[in-house]
Amino acid sequence: MKFMPVVKYWLNVLRHRSSRERPWKRPFKSHGFCYSCNQPTEFIAYDDWWRDHFKCVKCGSIPRERAVMFCLERFFPEWRDLTIHESSPVMRATSLRLAREAKNYTASQFYAGVEPGATQHGFRNENLEKLTFADESIDLHVTQDVLEHVFNPSRVFKEIARTLKPGGAHVFTTPLVNKNQPSVATARLRKDGTIEHLLEKPEYHGNPISAEGSLVTMHWGYDICEHIFRACGIFTRMIFIDALEFGIRAEYIEVLITQKPK
Repeated sequence: MKFMPVVKYWLNVLRHRSSRERPWKRPFKSHGFCYSCNQPTEFIAYDDWWRDHFKCVKCGSIPRERAVMFCLERFFPEWRDLTIHESSPVMRATSLRLAREAKNYTASQFYAGVEPGATQHGFRNENLEKLTFADESIDLHVTQDVLEHVFNPSRVFKEIARTLKPGGAHVFTTPLVNKNQPSVATARLRKDGTIEHLLEKPEYHGNPISAEGSLVTMHWGYDICEHIFRACGIFTRMIFIDALEFGIRAEYIEVLITQKPK
């Protein structure tokens, strides 16, 4: 009877733990084709939050990255010959494939205090709100989970439209967490340069160039297409893919394509 308190303790632990927290839970596995590394593979998830954890065992890609590459292949099959700019890439999976196979691929990060357009740590320094690219010079802008971190998205959409060639497109993901509810700002930049937080607890996502992470400034909904049209007068398509055979299944993995008329 002496060990009963210990047994009861562990029963309570198990009762309150979610399945995501159990390290002994069997992983989900699926065989298929990965568009990010362009080869047959196995996809595996040890965590129920597939958006960040349903990975290709060969390239480490996650569903939204595979969805972006799927759309590039399907809607812009000539992408290898196009002028491509990708902002804030995480150098794995889709970004590595673009860098490796596209003839004119430029990767940029934003470094405050560095001359715009200069090269820093192997990346071009670009602020999406004030790009240094010439008018109508880019075929494809690619951003993967970047637009939830900008303070002035309307200015970003205008700059992307300005620099796109006729027929060019912005292909991107951003978590549409509000879905059918209106998009809302979660942080604002004051005139004096300080940040006004609009959430009780500010939200941060991972940042490939900063251990501090990136502040979330927008909770987007499906009305993002209307926001883009109001900003630059260009229509946006929203592509939702649910294809387990391609490892494209998770929450918030819609791909948006804003294509400039020819």
